[in-house]
Amino acid sequence: MKVYAINGSPRKKCNTATLLEKALEGAASQGAETELVHLYDLDFKGCTSCFSCKLKEGKSYGKCAMNDGLTPVLAKLAEADAFILGSPIYFGTVTGEMRSFMERLLFQYLTYTRPPGSLYERKISTAFMYTMNVSEEIMKENNYPIHFGMNESYLARIFGKSETLYCFETLQFEDYDKVVFNYFDPEQRKERHRTVFPEDCRKAFDLGARLVTKD
Repeated sequence: MKVYAINGSPRKKCNTATLLEKALEGAASQGAETELVHLYDLDFKGCTSCFSCKLKEGKSYGKCAMNDGLTPVLAKLAEADAFILGSPIYFGTVTGEMRSFMERLLFQYLTYTRPPGSLYERKISTAFMYTMNVSEEIMKENNYPIHFGMNESYLARIFGKSETLYCFETLQFEDYDKVVFNYFDPEQRKERHRTVFPEDCRKAFDLGARLVTKD
């Protein structure tokens, strides 16, 4: 069994990457082979609307026709047993790289039918992890769940049942004295990172194990 994690953060050792690593550890604890992919290491673009993946009897029907740094990743996910996406939230949504990745991943399998269907030939487990600077209350006040719900809906439609993990009020800087910042009390945020973030990591580990053991 092979499980992939896709990191949509530009940071390889910060909150999002850490949660993804913990999720892969959970999957590995159940015997899965795992791999972490950093999108910011790849040279790729979002969907160019060429519609090659939709052409009747076309050689790229159901498969993204673009050939770039993302192509081998999409090939791996085509054979995956489960995968986990992770992204920090920038201006209420995922990073640009994650959005471009999702366009390429999802559109190739989505059918223009009524109702819309999926060309992905299997049902696999997927998950999305979000890290964000704001609290859960502010997330809801600013309607972030609308975006998150759409992502979960598309993953479920294409691949099967999906689940979501949120991580709030993350630690952004090692030294807050070096940046112009008074949005919250840095010491309070550091304390939350010390006491709450380990619980988020435990939840990520459990999620990874759960994806592998789902029927």
